[in-house]
Amino acid sequence: MKLIAKTTNRQLRIRGALYRSLHSNASEDDLRRQSLRSARAMSLLRHWKPKGIRISQEWAVRPDGSLLRLLVCSPLEPQRQAPGVLWLHGGGYIFGCPEMEISLYRQLIEQSDCIVVAPDYRKSSEAPYPAALEDSYLALLWLRDNASRLSVRDDQIAVGGSSAGGGLAAALALYARDRGDVAIAFQMPLYPMIDDRSATESARENDAPVWDAVTNMSAWKLYLKDLYGTDDVPAYAAAARATDYEGLPPTLTYVGDLEPFRDETTHYVESLRAAGVPVEFKVFPGCWHAFDFFAPKAEVSLEAAQFRNRWFRHAVQTYFAEQPTSA
Repeated sequence: MKLIAKTTNRQLRIRGALYRSLHSNASEDDLRRQSLRSARAMSLLRHWKPKGIRISQEWAVRPDGSLLRLLVCSPLEPQRQAPGVLWLHGGGYIFGCPEMEISLYRQLIEQSDCIVVAPDYRKSSEAPYPAALEDSYLALLWLRDNASRLSVRDDQIAVGGSSAGGGLAAALALYARDRGDVAIAFQMPLYPMIDDRSATESARENDAPVWDAVTNMSAWKLYLKDLYGTDDVPAYAAAARATDYEGLPPTLTYVGDLEPFRDETTHYVESLRAAGVPVEFKVFPGCWHAFDFFAPKAEVSLEAAQFRNRWFRHAVQTYFAEQPTSA
């Protein structure tokens, strides 16, 4: 899908052209180099003390004894029996850290006084699939097990994420359903990265800003390693490969109509609805990938935030899932 400039939202055109000139058609080596530069920049974010919310760090222990860092964000005046949200940051499975989406955590906290737990999961440059999924699941179990200490109600644990984090959230919902150890009340996988096959119309030859077809393919190769290009890729790695969507939690998602993930997200939503899962979904015209993150003050980005926040408030009032007694 080739981008036609005049179809882009007017407020996104200049910024989109800039991002396109700085980052496009990235190879695997390009992504590795960018990952190293990004890691140095992200380390500086750990010292950021945002206003309006409390920030702390916790640690979960992996089976091999290594530690998974968890960023915990809460209201200045924590409430009892608050919703708990596990949020998985974006970055193509190779970039990023929890701190990069603090502004989104603040918005969620403003809507419901929730507690947000964001793991610093392993990236594909250090460990390919299933490392990120294992870290995400470990963080989910940690949130469940520490719900009382955090003043989180254990029947309202949600998951969400953006881009690759949205892909992890969708995969985690499948994984948690099949394992049966923890119940998820609702999920918010935003413009999720969920299909490694790149066979849809929107994914093929996409040259939109921020995330294009070549970059997408390179990122999947790094994440899947030897699994890439085979029929052995599990739905826990690429949720669009799932064949059974029954029993998944109520879902909110949205996507831009110019980005590679438009069609795979639409198909995912259709599959959820066919399985009887409540879904709220919107396609934003003229928008490239992660437009609300990279251009947060654009009118369409504010509209997307309102759409997300409105549904989140509804979900907090509506959706609950009791934890399995075996847990």
